[in-house]
Amino acid sequence: MRLVSKIEEFPLPDAGPYGITSGADGALWLTLVNSGEIARMTTDGKVETFPAGPKGRRPTIIAAGVDNAVWFTRLGDAHLGRITYDGVVSAFPLSDGANPFGICAGPDGAMWFTEMATDRIGRITPDGGITHFDIGVQGGFPSMITTGPDDALWFTLNQANAIGRIDLDGNVSLHQLPDAGAPVGIAAGPDALWFVDIAAGRVGRLTVDGEVTLYPLPDPTAKPHAITALPSGDCWLTEWAANRLAHVSATGNITEHPLPTPSSEPHGITLGPDGAIWAALEIGSVARIAP
Repeated sequence: MRLVSKIEEFPLPDAGPYGITSGADGALWLTLVNSGEIARMTTDGKVETFPAGPKGRRPTIIAAGVDNAVWFTRLGDAHLGRITYDGVVSAFPLSDGANPFGICAGPDGAMWFTEMATDRIGRITPDGGITHFDIGVQGGFPSMITTGPDDALWFTLNQANAIGRIDLDGNVSLHQLPDAGAPVGIAAGPDALWFVDIAAGRVGRLTVDGEVTLYPLPDPTAKPHAITALPSGDCWLTEWAANRLAHVSATGNITEHPLPTPSSEPHGITLGPDGAIWAALEIGSVARIAP
């Protein structure tokens, strides 16, 4: 069994922490979907918040850019947001009803994002120039996105049961999963992509050549949501319905860790600047677990 330190929780009452990432400033950055804010949290739990835009904009997924800023999607009003490390927020509109969700830094210095309702992948430059690419699937529901070890962007297709790949020129290819599922979270390890399947309760490993290996979770109803990869090749993920975090070794061995607060709804997860694993718990706190 994998030994870990005690799980700590840092409260953020009524805020609805959802997405989480590590910034280049050595802090954690979170989306607060209920309060409509972005939070900066130091590794000792000190929190500062900034409005993500007008009320009701529902900031969702967040990722550090290469431009001394953090970027996030606003699901409530089809915008992308950018916040500098000193708290200055700017916003960039997308088409109405685009439902932007996943976002990540690309290898080209731009941010890449998904639009769940339009079946498109988008690219935005630091100065706000936006390009869209159709993925060629109707109703595929592109969800989370990450830069892969091959310097392409990889994304989950939640309603098409597939993982997509798009290169920097916008060429798209799809890798169908072998049986029914609904992938959501995705992360890049040193030599492969890792994803979680919220419907089938499993973790998947996908090589850049398209070889898929699936690892069932002990609880198939756990509803894994997000995943983060470590340089070692190990991963950590959130089990939204089961109130747990889980560790997955590079060879697929799974160890689960219950969260202290019942029904805390873990969503986003990231490797923190302190080497610990941090997870956003939508019920109103942030969890830290030291591997």
